[in-house]
Amino acid sequence: MSCGEVWEVVGEENLFIPVILGTARKGRLSEHAAKFVFEIVKKRAGVETQFVDVKDFGLSATDNTETSAKAKKFGGLVARADALLIVSPEYNHGYPGELKLALDQAYKQYARKPVAICGVSGGGLGGARMVEQLRQVVIELSMVPVRGAVYFSKVNELFDASGNIADASYEAKVNKLLEELEWHARALKKERES
Repeated sequence: MSCGEVWEVVGEENLFIPVILGTARKGRLSEHAAKFVFEIVKKRAGVETQFVDVKDFGLSATDNTETSAKAKKFGGLVARADALLIVSPEYNHGYPGELKLALDQAYKQYARKPVAICGVSGGGLGGARMVEQLRQVVIELSMVPVRGAVYFSKVNELFDASGNIADASYEAKVNKLLEELEWHARALKKERES
């Protein structure tokens, strides 16, 4: 699966909800969680999605002028999105710097769009501290974070080397989060368009 793979469900006007993997770290185990979430989103009726990997927007510094090719590409993706779903690990009680650099490539495109966050960690809290910090950032970007979240705890035990999940209950958890995100996406889209 490469960045830019788009999956579409034909029928009613679809919501566009990209899944963003929030780290570029080598050996990242959170990629398993992000791909797991992406596969579930692909199955949702009325949703179009795209897998977005922040490593494809690798930057040495923030381009907040939104003029570079990477900033235009990321800004266009966010402008088209009806909502975002971010899957990110917790590093040292926070979110990865690459995610912040990527998010800072856009601004007005985020206004009044909902966002859901899935945390990932090797420990038992599943990235809870990262989720709380990232919610503050997305609020400042004028996004609307949904209340729910999914926490992928002990990721090194949760997924095998091929990315297969050991706990089938996570599919229901992700679907519940998506129901909440889609509700907000449809309501806010209607208001943004009126």
